[in-house]
Amino acid sequence: MPVFVKKVLTWGFVAFLIYFVAFRPDGAAQMFRAIGAALIAMFQGFGDFLTSLMA
Repeated sequence: MPVFVKKVLTWGFVAFLIYFVAFRPDGAAQMFRAIGAALIAMFQGFGDFLTSLMA
């Protein structure tokens, strides 16, 4: 992907995040909570996998 397109998409994503947090703070908080919960579940599963390997 050309560098210019990547920069435009990155800045567009940043602008969308700022807009989303500024005008829909409840929705943004729920989204970040869901992402955090998914990451925790992923790492918990990875830890359980490694624990099973060692047992």
